[in-house]
Amino acid sequence: MNSFDVLTISGSALEAQRRRMNVIASNLANAQSTRTEEGGPYKRQDVVFSSVALEANSAELKGVKVADIVTDGKPPRQVYDPGHPDADTEGFVQMPDINAMEEMVNMMMAFRAYEASVATYNAAKTMMLKSLELGRA
Repeated sequence: MNSFDVLTISGSALEAQRRRMNVIASNLANAQSTRTEEGGPYKRQDVVFSSVALEANSAELKGVKVADIVTDGKPPRQVYDPGHPDADTEGFVQMPDINAMEEMVNMMMAFRAYEASVATYNAAKTMMLKSLELGRA
């Protein structure tokens, strides 16, 4: 095990959580979007993580990466708003099925995971610097 592997693993976690936060922010920003380029309301997205080996033949040291960003398959919410420009003939508008509370909880979890990765990175860096100081004495 290379002593810099922990920095590589922490870095991969930071990148993965950063992308997760971007997807969550996109979900929150589009919670009221009734039109998309594909047609219809915005559909919630979520990230899928996977582990990746640091080296080709290493079975124990693994980092993380975003394997895919998937679209939620839930149907849109029907909201009665006859004055809305996207309302159908009966006055219902199809809105994205995004729960702001659920997104905020996901954001807090991503933030905590990001924070833990930063702490790991800083602890490893401190240990490396201390080991260099041992050589001076």
